[in-house]
Amino acid sequence: MKIIVDAMGGDYAPQAVIEGVVQAVREWDLQVILVGDEEKIKFLLNKYRYPKEKIQFYPATEVIGMSESPALSVKKKRDSSIVVGLEMLKQGKGDAFFSAGNTGAVVCASALILDCLESIERPGIAIHIPTLKEKSILIDVGANIDPKPIHLLHYAIMAKAYFETVLNKNNPSIGLLNIGEEESKGTELMRHTYQLLSESNVNFLGNIEGKDLFSGKCDIIICDGFVGNIALKISESMLEFARSLLKKSLMNNPLGFLGWGLMSLTSGRTKHQVDYTEYGGALLLGINGVVIIGHGRSNPKAIKNAIRVAQQEVTRQVNTKILNAIRNNYEKK
Repeated sequence: MKIIVDAMGGDYAPQAVIEGVVQAVREWDLQVILVGDEEKIKFLLNKYRYPKEKIQFYPATEVIGMSESPALSVKKKRDSSIVVGLEMLKQGKGDAFFSAGNTGAVVCASALILDCLESIERPGIAIHIPTLKEKSILIDVGANIDPKPIHLLHYAIMAKAYFETVLNKNNPSIGLLNIGEEESKGTELMRHTYQLLSESNVNFLGNIEGKDLFSGKCDIIICDGFVGNIALKISESMLEFARSLLKKSLMNNPLGFLGWGLMSLTSGRTKHQVDYTEYGGALLLGINGVVIIGHGRSNPKAIKNAIRVAQQEVTRQVNTKILNAIRNNYEKK
């Protein structure tokens, strides 16, 4: 299996990307093709010992910055690591593509180069989130910030197929993230989406509020990319804030210092559940190919785990199941 990796994508690229890739090829049976500045890639690779046959590189002379306009940069920078990597995936030179770079550019380039799956108009980024019960899936967290109701319906159908494949639970429950539980709540987009979901063949529970995000009230949470991305970033910062606040409070006295030490020893499992570096990357659902998007702040550990996710998604062949789910939804109407 070959995973194509954008060596230049992310806040700490290419150093963090190279280090994460080296860790991945040491641990798993796969090959990686690094796309980007050939000179920098070779220089950094020379610092590590690894199975030489497992890492290749392919030159790309341009980089799409994190703050650049996605659509404009994809059109202008045809030799960027993102565009070149996705073109390689389309040509069958690899089995999956991963980038921790400009999310909008990855989404835009994926749709233009690989195309969306049949009947899917817009892709969505799906992530696993921990809850008080089991894992849930949140979609979309940034691919489409101005969707139509039909796009959110497609997210629900795709996430259902993905959930059943990955988490082995049939007929997962689905909730629509809104400002209230009543059917009449929210914007026109939310009300129209509510109607479409109610008429579909998914297990729609109705609206859920922000307080239910981590409660486990439903298996899949649907929202537009604007709301989803804000919810994700707030959750991440709140976890960091709460941990820092607790540490500061406990370290003020000897007993608290001891308590913090004991908590640190026993909180490994909890940290594993909420640490984004453990999940590595999120699958871009709805694209005709396996595309994994990483956090912009990805460190080597996150890069390594994102490559593991890419490997798993290739094996799962989720796209085939999504296509069947889309067809079944319309056939049963």
